[in-house]
Parts: sequence; C-alpha cells; structure tokens
Amino acid sequence: MTPGNNGASTPEEDDPFGYLYADGQANGATPPSGGGGYGYPGSVNRVRAVGERKYGQQAPTAPYGQVPQQGGYGQPNAHYGAPETVPGGAQTARVPMPGHGDGGGRGRGPNTKGLLIGAIAVVAAVVIGISVAMMGGGDDDKTDDQADATPTVSQSASPTQKETKGPDKSAGELPKAEAKALNLGTGVTTASDIDGARSDGGVYVAGLNNPGASVTWTFNGIPEDGDYTVFARYSVPGQDASMTLTVNGKVFGSKLSLENYARAAEGDFAKGWTTTYAWPTLNKGTNTITLSCGDGDSCNVLLDQFSLKKGRVKS
Repeated sequence: MTPGNNGASTPEEDDPFGYLYADGQANGATPPSGGGGYGYPGSVNRVRAVGERKYGQQAPTAPYGQVPQQGGYGQPNAHYGAPETVPGGAQTARVPMPGHGDGGGRGRGPNTKGLLIGAIAVVAAVVIGISVAMMGGGDDDKTDDQADATPTVSQSASPTQKETKGPDKSAGELPKAEAKALNLGTGVTTASDIDGARSDGGVYVAGLNNPGASVTWTFNGIPEDGDYTVFARYSVPGQDASMTLTVNGKVFGSKLSLENYARAAEGDFAKGWTTTYAWPTLNKGTNTITLSCGDGDSCNVLLDQFSLKKGRVKS
C-alpha cells in the first residue's frame, strides 16, 4: 500500500516535532496522540517495538488512519511498520558482526596474531633465563680450567722447552747386562781390583787377553726385528784394542773397536774406562752376542757392561 496524498508535504518533510514550529503549525501539524503519526495530517504510522522486526515479512496493514490490531501472546507487535516493509520502501540487509561469519560460511577466527606474539614473548623469556644460567655455570668451568692449567711440579711452564725423553717404559726397557750376568769362556774370570767399573760391586771381566777367550751375553725381550745399537763399557791401559763380535752365531762385519778414547796413560786401567758401540741386526725375542779374542785381535781389555738401544744411535 502506498501512502495517500497529504498535500504539499512529502515524507521527507515529516518532522515528528513539526507542531512545535510556526511553519509546521501553518501546515496543520498537531501533537501526536494515541500512537498516531509524526504530527502532520495523514502521516504514516511507523511505530514499532524494539526487537520485533521480522526480516523478509511485511508488517500488517490497516486502513489509512487506523492502528493495526496487536496480535496475541507470542505474536509480533504490529505497532511499527518498518519502511522496508512498505511496498517501494528501502530494502535492508543483515550486516554480520565481525568474527561471526558473513552468512556464506566464511568468518574471522580469534585474534591468533596476538596469541602468537604472546607465546613468542614467553619462549624468549625462558631462553634468556636459561642462557643466563648457562653463562653463570660457564664461569665456574672456566675457573676450573684455569686452575688446571697452572704448572705443577711435574709440568713444564715453558711450551717451547724441549723435552728430553728417557727410555720408553710403555714398550719396556731393552735389556742390559753386568759382568756377573755374562757367560764366561775358558780362562776368563771376574775381578774387582781396579776401580772405575760400574757393575754391581765394581766387578768386571778379566782374562780376555788370550787367544780363544770369550764372553757371551744371551738376552730376550727384543720387541721386533730390526737395527739396534749394542754398547760395551770397557777399559784399555793407554793403547787401542779390537776384538771379534759375533751376533746370533754370525761374525759381525767388522771388529769391535776398543780404542783408548779416555786417553789413559799406558798401563793405567783405572783411567781407561770408556764406551764403544756397534749396530747389529737383532731378531724379535731372544738373541746372543759374543765378544772373543780371535786371530789378529788385540785383546788387553777389561769388560764392564753391555746395553742396548733401538735403532742406530751413538750415545
């Protein structure tokens, strides 16, 4: 239903308070009464109770100038006729609230960005706490390391100091023998009358200055086949000597030189103690070395000790 012609006024001129002004009174505006219109003659009744709008339905109508009857209990209150219910009136649409969907199955969820920022802040705080604790513990460890690095009696304070290595005890010391442990040949004896021997009790081997005289050293404990150095400590009375060396039953390639390296005077055995060496090849395990007075040898010698070192060395 369309509104009737109310004269010169138009719906947009309907002023609910028009009766308060002179121009409104001139146009016949009167105070509203009994749930009537806005104050102009023939104005449209558009009163309705809040919350009673029903979308998509047309409000009940009544003859012009009459108030539609109110429905029974539970029925919509018809005191209000919304503009959109009037034919030709404005159409309205439901505006979805943010976060409650748009009617098409799409909607905004909770503010996950804020939650994510909060979670990151908590994790960062925990990591910082752990880092501080670890840094505190690291200082203690550092203190311990510094204490350990302090040189002790058994440590060297100078990194450039060259270490003098002794016998390799992890591999076992190579054998050595004193005069008493040697196997003496015919006519060979031990004595201790002349000073300077290093064997236990100052004992040395004498009687080698005879053709065929010999002394034999049998030993084991050689870790592997290879070249070794055999040392012999001896004394000569102011003149050079040389004797035959036999290794594992084979004559060594050259005589064992027994020179007067101590520069002792002739006949002075006490001043003639010195050391000589040879480089034989030994077998792993047990070996035998014999020093004898052979043809063409000079054998006026006193013998003190035998010893070994691995490889070819001179001292």
